[in-house]
Amino acid sequence: MKTLRPLRPRPAACAALAVFSCAAAPSRAQSANHSSPEPPAFREVVDETGRTVRIPQPVRRIVSIAPSLTETIYALGLQDRLVGDTDYCDYPPDAKNKTKVGGGVNPSLEVIASLHPDLVLATKSFNRPETTHALDELGIASYATDPHTVADIMSSLRELAEILGVPDAGAPVVEEMQHRLTDLQQRIGSWPPKRVLFVVWTQPLISTGQHTFLADAIRRAGAVSIVDSSQDWPQVNLEEIAKLQPDFLVFAESHSGEASREVEKLATLPGWKILHAIRDRRYAVISDAVNRPAPRIVSAIEDLAHQLHPEAFEQKPGDAKEKTDKEKPCARPYAFFPSFLNLPPPSLEHVRSTGGCACGR
Repeated sequence: MKTLRPLRPRPAACAALAVFSCAAAPSRAQSANHSSPEPPAFREVVDETGRTVRIPQPVRRIVSIAPSLTETIYALGLQDRLVGDTDYCDYPPDAKNKTKVGGGVNPSLEVIASLHPDLVLATKSFNRPETTHALDELGIASYATDPHTVADIMSSLRELAEILGVPDAGAPVVEEMQHRLTDLQQRIGSWPPKRVLFVVWTQPLISTGQHTFLADAIRRAGAVSIVDSSQDWPQVNLEEIAKLQPDFLVFAESHSGEASREVEKLATLPGWKILHAIRDRRYAVISDAVNRPAPRIVSAIEDLAHQLHPEAFEQKPGDAKEKTDKEKPCARPYAFFPSFLNLPPPSLEHVRSTGGCACGR
């Protein structure tokens, strides 16, 4: 058998091979790089305060520093991603079991950092800009909401669902909220609105301005605030309130207890007894949910509408029974409010956290 001898490449072929090898080297290096783990992807968005934020994708670990955002996370079914929240995040009850990062005004940056969040959720009115700036310096992404109407609350929920990668979870929540609000409007839309004073705090007397989501919630319940202020949470003069004589006083309940005694105590305070609403016991107390720009605010709106316009919910002959007894008009001549009378002027953290300030919790 004849043995074949290997061919020796010609000099020109050797030169060509060398050039090809050099050209191919970067390609092999790039291929090697592609085989290594890629760095996490980021998504750049603009939050509701106008800040540009780079958010890691996907978002697997979330810290909420506002009770309203904690509620929203649960409403979206993302509670397993929530690794931390504030001392005031109490709804739903499971939120109390999350790692606490302190209050909303001064959360612990050390605790937040130790939780290694992909994203911290904040709201402009409840949290300070200094907090988000400090998180930026730590390299922790934060996204802030800033709703001023009930429609804004629903819009924020949709946007958060999109940012957190679950757009399909946000749509049904918003649709249900809108459906209930539309049904409520059909019931009370023809009734004249009640003139109300929403009492955020009694001493000093603090109410809500015209450009807050709380004022919009009051309007959707068939009422209008008598306080015409561009400030979100103005301190008002009781003598001026006496001149305006609201039809109802409205309170958000944050504690249960000696309600009847508190009503009588309010009637003894200087100036309050000259209000007709005090004399005639025209009070409405609604859930503290009205203080939080989250899905539960619709329930608070419905509750207030029932108390202010019970006639709109009265059954007509032949009408079907109301869905539940809870949804029927309140049989009490007046409702009660929480135990926050005769207290010293509240601090910013205290007002925000106890329901004294409705903005952005």
